[in-house]
Amino acid sequence: MDFKEFIENFAEQFDDTTVEMLSAETKFRELDEWSSLIALSVIAMVDEVYGITINGEDIRNSQTIDDLFNRITDKE
Repeated sequence: MDFKEFIENFAEQFDDTTVEMLSAETKFRELDEWSSLIALSVIAMVDEVYGITINGEDIRNSQTIDDLFNRITDKE
């Protein structure tokens, strides 16, 4: 799994947050647009695009986009 592709797919879950606004160090839960609905969208995107199942606990235990990416790649 490629991080650049992941962050692009992650950014697609938002209406107003662009990929240029995100980096590996972004604390995604602190984004103005972050909500439980976006969390569900991220879970669905990871399942659909990568065939990997994550849950709310994986998101809660991740601080940055890189943390979440690493949790997902650990499940590959």
